Amino acid sequence: MPKDSDFHLVSEPLPPLSEGQVLLRTQYLSVDPYMRGRMNGVRTYADPVNIGQMMVGGAVGEVVESRNSDFPVGDILTGYWGWQEFAISDGTGLRKIDTNLAPPSTALGVLGMPGMTAYFGFLEICQPKSGEMVVVSGAAGAVGSLVGQIATIKGCEAVGITGADSKVAWITDELGFDAAFNYKTTDDYVARLKELCPNGIDCYFDNVGGPITEAIFSVLNTKARISICGQISQYNSPKPQSFAPIFSYLLTKSARAEGFLVYNYAERFAEGMAQMAKWIKEGKIKYRETIVDGFENVPRALIGVLSGDNTGKMVVKVT
Repeated sequence: MPKDSDFHLVSEPLPPLSEGQVLLRTQYLSVDPYMRGRMNGVRTYADPVNIGQMMVGGAVGEVVESRNSDFPVGDILTGYWGWQEFAISDGTGLRKIDTNLAPPSTALGVLGMPGMTAYFGFLEICQPKSGEMVVVSGAAGAVGSLVGQIATIKGCEAVGITGADSKVAWITDELGFDAAFNYKTTDDYVARLKELCPNGIDCYFDNVGGPITEAIFSVLNTKARISICGQISQYNSPKPQSFAPIFSYLLTKSARAEGFLVYNYAERFAEGMAQMAKWIKEGKIKYRETIVDGFENVPRALIGVLSGDNTGKMVVKVT
């Protein structure tokens, strides 16, 4: 598990802007589980953040100086400029935010990367059908809480797995999950899943891996689909768990498990954001943010995400 002492707060002077550049003052920073994988010093699907480098991550900020006619002073933008209070950009990868649509912080959550992860990762890989049983682990997080709601919109039953009774209450009472359980107070995951899913599981959206995911396999229906989004239970483990037996379940159930990266669907983000915004306006999608104040507390917020301290999306309010 990362510690506060693994991070250093560094001050550096800002150079003057060149033609075509903008100066951004950060308002909100995203902290997400994938960041832990970037700290391992090895390349996976992206380059690692090596010791001494600035931490990567999504951000929202205001243009406070501009030499780029596409982004005048006052524009609120989102991009991937990492953990810094001010950033200079040539405009590449920046997107304007319509603050009349939703608060700007949602560009890091329900109308940003987590929202697109839930939308495409569930609909494209699980391909849910009305009446099917959907189970979501990490169900009170930024992604899982949206997956369960999309499942109900599509006419499915949704069961959530989370780590606190308060989170169980939130996703069932407010978000419309049909049932949920607290894995920290449950002794037998398989028995609980069979109780809540008496006709088996058709779709599983996996955010956590580990023993929870292992228990899922024995309750799968024939032709079940599994979307592998994250493995947060394994990110800080010195000896990640082996899952060799799962292939037998996939074979005997004719089931399919597929991992994905949200940026595989980057060309369709406009489609996904438009649909998520429509569902929010119609009251079909609800979201929650856990907001940490202060730029100096970004590492603590990341540690909180890895410890399950957040309900919904964790963001840091910088200004």
